[in-house]
Amino acid sequence: MADPRSKIATLDPVWDQILAEAEKSVRDEPLMGGFVHACILHHASIEKALSYRIAAKLASNEMSMMVVREVVEQAYASDPSLVEAARADLVAIYERDPACHRLLQPILYFKGYQAVQAYRVGHYLWTRGKYDLAYFFQMRVSEIFGVDIHPAARMGKGIMIDHAHSIVIGETAVVGDNVSMLHSVTLGGTGKEEEDRHPKIGDGVLIGAGAKVLGNIKVGHCSRIAAGSVVLEDVPACKTVAGIPARIVGEAGCEQPSISMNHMLGPQKPRD
Repeated sequence: MADPRSKIATLDPVWDQILAEAEKSVRDEPLMGGFVHACILHHASIEKALSYRIAAKLASNEMSMMVVREVVEQAYASDPSLVEAARADLVAIYERDPACHRLLQPILYFKGYQAVQAYRVGHYLWTRGKYDLAYFFQMRVSEIFGVDIHPAARMGKGIMIDHAHSIVIGETAVVGDNVSMLHSVTLGGTGKEEEDRHPKIGDGVLIGAGAKVLGNIKVGHCSRIAAGSVVLEDVPACKTVAGIPARIVGEAGCEQPSISMNHMLGPQKPRD
């Protein structure tokens, strides 16, 4: 009987590359064989591998790995856009993070990628009225990864959260497509307001380490927020803001700040 993965490979070049990288990893470091087989090589598709990986990370004494995995698999089967977003996030990290040399790495090792995929399942549950189960996912993502994303928050595709330590994204926050952010970023409120109270981040935005964006404000597409800034007012598109409180200090400097990942103020050289 033909290996079912060979059929997948002809239709899915991303998964084919992940499988090839996994097999090479086992050849290069046999001690990793059990881990890599369990996470990648035992599965027939990227969604099956992600279901296993998320369940392995989020399972606890309160909810078994088998139950968590079933929840994730049902979500993926019901909403193919979750898998589409997972692929876009994976490619975003591979293209933007100089520490990522293989598509395999985020699935196995990068907590930012793992946390976002678990959030996406929690958001799926939230939108279908399964609030307590969504809160459980949020709780476990916060406990395991140090990333606290409310399941009601809306996040686009192609998201990269580099290092992903101490990330907070509030309930009514919206994050557009192809956004990159570093550690210790907060998209939060400014007090005890109710209703719509969190930031709206446009497409292609780059948010530096330690930046705080607070309140129901808009950050325009392809803008940059400098590291350590506190943003309390709307940011126009294609601008760079910096400081406490943040002020416009110049143009964004390139068409896609989130892809160039250039955090330096002043004129920027295009990437080769």
